[in-house]
Amino acid sequence: MRIAPELLEQVIAHARAEAPNECCGMIASEDGRAVAVYRATNSAASPLRYEIDGMEQYRIQTEIEDRGWDLGAIYHSHTRSDPYPSQTDINLALYPDSLYLIVGVAGDEPQVRAYRIVSGEVSEVVLEVS
Repeated sequence: MRIAPELLEQVIAHARAEAPNECCGMIASEDGRAVAVYRATNSAASPLRYEIDGMEQYRIQTEIEDRGWDLGAIYHSHTRSDPYPSQTDINLALYPDSLYLIVGVAGDEPQVRAYRIVSGEVSEVVLEVS
């Protein structure tokens, strides 16, 4: 997926703003290019996991679909560990056509990595920032 620097910065800013809790949200895409970032509320309010309220998720996904876009990525942050999917992240990866973007904010500089998670198998994918 390609993402403009300003959209990626929105995701990173969300991660920083929610720390020490994890943040979460969705990224709409069109033809493999990110077009909008949708912040969501982490209803778990936890530094160890995230959960998007079902009604909020439905609202965001409906808006994305109504605009003719795709759900390009689901994002969240890791505030205490590297940006690699935890076993919980893997277990809850229910959208095999979407990427899972993780922002690591445990260190001095944020790290952003993207993954495809299908049937419990994790593979890192290139996130093209341009």
